[in-house]
Amino acid sequence: MRILVIGSGGREHALLKAFAQSSKPSALFAAPGNPGTAALGTNVDIASDDLDGLVAFAQDEDIDLTIVGPEQPLVDGIVDRFEAAGLRIVGAPADAARLEGSKAFADQFMERHGIPTANFRVFAADEYDEASAYLDEVGAPIVVKADGLAAGKGAFVCSTLEEAHDALDQIVQDRAFGEAGDQVVIEEKMDGEEVSVLALTDGTHYVLLPPSRDHKPIGEGGTGPNTGGMGAFAPAPIVDGSLLTRICRDIIEPTLQGMQEEGTPYRGVLYCGLMITSDGPKVVEYNCRLGDPEAQVILPLVESDIVDIFDSLADGTLEGGSLRTAPGSAACVVLASDGYPIEYETGFEITGIEEAEALYDVSVVHAGTRRRDDGVLVTDGGRVLGVTALGRDLKAALNRAYEGVDRIQFQGKTFRTDIGEKGQTRLADA
Repeated sequence: MRILVIGSGGREHALLKAFAQSSKPSALFAAPGNPGTAALGTNVDIASDDLDGLVAFAQDEDIDLTIVGPEQPLVDGIVDRFEAAGLRIVGAPADAARLEGSKAFADQFMERHGIPTANFRVFAADEYDEASAYLDEVGAPIVVKADGLAAGKGAFVCSTLEEAHDALDQIVQDRAFGEAGDQVVIEEKMDGEEVSVLALTDGTHYVLLPPSRDHKPIGEGGTGPNTGGMGAFAPAPIVDGSLLTRICRDIIEPTLQGMQEEGTPYRGVLYCGLMITSDGPKVVEYNCRLGDPEAQVILPLVESDIVDIFDSLADGTLEGGSLRTAPGSAACVVLASDGYPIEYETGFEITGIEEAEALYDVSVVHAGTRRRDDGVLVTDGGRVLGVTALGRDLKAALNRAYEGVDRIQFQGKTFRTDIGEKGQTRLADA
C-alpha cells in the first residue's frame, strides 16, 4: 500500500512513525514533510495547501491512501477534491470541517443539538461596539476567540476586562489573525480540568483513541499566551470508564448524529477538546484532525495496526472494528524557539537527537526543523522538536522524556518543566 501523509509538522512525523510499524505500507510519502519524515519515506515538495498539486501527485504516483494532518487543507476542501478524483482519503469533508473552521458554527451546532458547551455570543467584525459593550456587561473572567483558524493561538482566556478588551482589539481592530477575525466569539469561562478525547469515525461508527491532555500556554503553570501545544500525556487519568461513557453518550454520538441530520456526515478524526466541569463534560472546541502534540502520545499507545484502521475509515467499513491499546503511559515535551509564540529566530544548529533516541522507549519527532545545504540540522520554526517517551506509568514516561530533553541542544531551547504535573497529582490522590 502506497500511503501519502499531508503536512510538515510533528503530528505528520508521528503518523509516519506509526505507519512504519505496520507491514502494510510498500511506500510512505509526506507532502511537504520535514527532515524526520525523510528518514521514513519520501518527502514531496508540494505544500499542504496546494490542492491541485496534491491531487495530481496522488494520481501520478498511484497513492492508495492519503491521510491529512493539518486543518487548513481540510477546511479548504481537500477531501472533496480527492474523492471527486476517485482517490481514497481520510479526513472530514469541507462542510463537516466547519466544526473546526468556524467556532461560531461549532457553538451554534452544539446549541441546535443540545451538546453541552459554554454560553456564548457571536459578533461580526463590524459589530465591535456591541461586542465591547457585551464584555462590559458580562465581565471577567471571559474567553474571547477569533472565529476562524488561527493555528491554536486565536483563543484568549481573559482574567480581567482589560485583557478581554485587548483580545477583542487584537482580533477585530488589529486583524492579528486576518480573515479568522471576521467574526468573534465571546464565551463564558468554564472551570475544571481539560482533556482531549479523539474518535476515529466513518460517519456512523467510531473507535476511541486514548484520552490525552495537552498543555497550550507557553509558560509554567499554564501562564502566558497560547501556543500550538507545549506538551501532552496519555492516557489522561481523569477519564475513567463512567466518564468516558458519558462523553460518548452526551458529546461524541450526538455530534455524529447531528452532522448526519444536517446532511454533512462527519468522517475522519473527530477531536473533542473538553472541560470536565462540576456539571460534567463540556466541549471547549472541536478539531477535525489529530492534535499536535496529542498525536505524539496517542499513536505510540495504539497496538492495533493503525493502517488497517485508517483503511476502514476511507472505505466507510469501521463497523465492528476495535482498537487495542498498550498498558502504561506516554508523555511528550515540546522544545520551542526562544520567543515563541510571538517573535523568534531560527537557523540554529540542533545536536543530541541520536543521544536522546538511544534512551529506552524515547522517540523524537521533528516539528520545525530543516537541513542546511551542508547537511546540518537547524531550527526552522516556533515548535522545533517533540520528545516522546513511554513508561509503565506517567511518572516513568515523564522522567524518560525529560532525560531526552536534556540531551538535545540548540540556541534558545525553550520548554516547560511542568508537563504532566496535574496528571501525576491526580494519580497520587486517587
